[in-house]
Amino acid sequence: MKPTPSPSPSLAASAAFSRRDFLRVTALSGGGFMLGLALPGEAWAQAAPALDDTAKIFTPGPFIKITPQNIITILAKNPETGQGVRTSLPMIVAEELDADFSKVVIEQAGLRGDVGAQFAGGSRSTPDNYLLLRRAGATARAMLLAAAAQTWQVRVEELSTDKGEVIHAATGRRLTYGALATTAATLPIPDERDIKLKSESEFKILGARVGGVDNPAIVTGRALFGIDQRLPGMVYAAYEKCPVYGGKVLGANLAHIKGLPGVRDAFIVEGTDNLSGLLPGVAIIAESTWAAFSAKRQLQVEWDESAGPGHSSADYAARAALAAKAGGKRVRNDGDVATAFAAGKLVEAAYSYPFLNHATLEPQGCTAWAKEDGGIEFWTTSQTPGAGQQLVADTLKIPKEKLKLNLVRAGGGFGRRLANDYMVEAAAIALRTGGAPVKLTWTREDDMRHDCHHRPAGYHFLKGAVDAAGKLSAWHNHFVTFGLRNTERPSSGATLSPDELPARFIPNYRLEQSILSTIVPTGPMRAPGSNGLAFVMQSFIDELAHAAGRDPVEFRLELLGDDRVVPPSPGQRGAPYDAGRMKAVVRLAAEKAGWSGPLPRGEGRGIAFHFSHSGYVAMVAEVAVTPAGVLRVRRVTAAVDVGPIINLSGAENQIQGSIIDGLSTAWLQELTFDRGRAVQSNFHDYPLLRSPETPAMSVNFIQSKNPPTGLGEPGYPVVPPAICNAIFAATGRRIRQLPISRTDLQWS
Repeated sequence: MKPTPSPSPSLAASAAFSRRDFLRVTALSGGGFMLGLALPGEAWAQAAPALDDTAKIFTPGPFIKITPQNIITILAKNPETGQGVRTSLPMIVAEELDADFSKVVIEQAGLRGDVGAQFAGGSRSTPDNYLLLRRAGATARAMLLAAAAQTWQVRVEELSTDKGEVIHAATGRRLTYGALATTAATLPIPDERDIKLKSESEFKILGARVGGVDNPAIVTGRALFGIDQRLPGMVYAAYEKCPVYGGKVLGANLAHIKGLPGVRDAFIVEGTDNLSGLLPGVAIIAESTWAAFSAKRQLQVEWDESAGPGHSSADYAARAALAAKAGGKRVRNDGDVATAFAAGKLVEAAYSYPFLNHATLEPQGCTAWAKEDGGIEFWTTSQTPGAGQQLVADTLKIPKEKLKLNLVRAGGGFGRRLANDYMVEAAAIALRTGGAPVKLTWTREDDMRHDCHHRPAGYHFLKGAVDAAGKLSAWHNHFVTFGLRNTERPSSGATLSPDELPARFIPNYRLEQSILSTIVPTGPMRAPGSNGLAFVMQSFIDELAHAAGRDPVEFRLELLGDDRVVPPSPGQRGAPYDAGRMKAVVRLAAEKAGWSGPLPRGEGRGIAFHFSHSGYVAMVAEVAVTPAGVLRVRRVTAAVDVGPIINLSGAENQIQGSIIDGLSTAWLQELTFDRGRAVQSNFHDYPLLRSPETPAMSVNFIQSKNPPTGLGEPGYPVVPPAICNAIFAATGRRIRQLPISRTDLQWS
């Protein structure tokens, strides 16, 4: 496949059209056809007819474009942040089109209104686009078959397709799609009810190993990422914000900064109180990023930091302990927990996990170019470009139609780029450059201290009981979480569903909740909520299995019960929980890891499972810990059921990345606060996992017949508890506080 970085053209005016216009075919110069899917209430204006009046041109271009020169172009509609959708989504189209994917040209779409929602988050790219893109490819293939039947005067039923050609087996004739493009452009659109999709047994592309379309450019160092953008006459910017969230600028040494070498301008931005938007700060415009950063180091700003006192990590821990003693608001209460506790073997434990930073390898930034007509063009790494466009429009009072967004590859997202603060900052600065494009780049310190939605910390005060038969009989969790500037409801990412396992799976279950006020903004991070909760739930389940003298695998299988689909509780919006699918991945992970095999002293295996973003994942970790407490994670075995796999190579990469990311955060990372200021500032005190510490990994998929879901989130939450349970098996030391580095692992 051949990737092309060119942005899509601007949107044309819409026009009403009939169902027959649901799909359109067009000829390019010299003939050809384009095919796209319209969405309800949307349409494309038509260009003037070509000279022969047999072809029309869509504006903007649709999902598929075929020229008489046999160039097949497929649109990559969603932002690419390393999750592989720039490869996998075009693969879906190419499968039903029956194209040769190695020869397809991939074109990255900018933000546009005719291809459906364009965002990267919640592992939704595959489930939201699977049928849409399959139908686009299948419709194009049906029209090409009809064009060949007309050309050869044969029945469509006599024809087949393969790798971009239509074949008439009876006569051995073949025509490329390009040779049929102009004829196909003249044909009526088939009724979508008559379009037949392939069966999974007919797939040639989906489920295969396909390398990322950008891989050659990445390994050869070509400019792809947001930080790589270059435009003629470009200037460079840095932006300084208050280290305490909600702080404002009282004054700054602007005259000194403006006199520094390479500096063109420095000014105060009043900003807004939107913590995910344009915060107050000081902007510096310079002739290079180095000049901007050098000037920023000399910047002296007087800040209003009055919101900071009382918001230190030690304050939060002390308040959580007091809340635990006082009791919380009852959220769920099934059965008779007190009686079950009195009759069974009781286990009590307190678990906690810290605030985390997304730590994307590419810091935040954006290129913006303010035009003479009052509009702005962007080159952005946003995961939610539509929301970014709206944020800029609302903040700077610029009509949305004057904001053009080009989507460029991001060096990691993990939920951080769901917010668009860097985009509106670039826009505000661009309005001061006199028409020159500006590239705003954050420093690593900016990125660490101004994550506008950190992963929230959490505290869990747990009691559980096992009955005389060794079964989990009761569970009580007092969850102490955070609310942004109030204690009435949890902030983003800081919630715990009343249906969270083991709720619905045991007769006696109680959940209480207390909320601590914070000024620290929180929000989605890879597998929101689940990324902390799975550590707690699966670790405490392991404690209860040990207390019962039970094998951890068998204890979990018994907890899940009969194979059945457990619906959400009344009033809850969660997905149904398929106990049979979860048990299958638990068994597969244990089997592939050799669960029952003995290990020497100081070595151990741990298992965990979790249901996240409609994916069923179980993992077994194998660790070794020296008597001096030196940890080595040797191997992690994963079993995954997310329905049919689109790209086997990309799918394995997602789970392997989850394992590395999950181990890194669980073992090494925490973000702490001192009077509202983030203490950690760079990778020296917020370390990432290094290559020598990376374990061997085995990824095993169950390709079930269920609808496909995404893979960015489901694998991540399972990693910390699997490793922590393995550490217990090796040393007898239970990890109840993350990161693992806080616990002394010495044993004798």
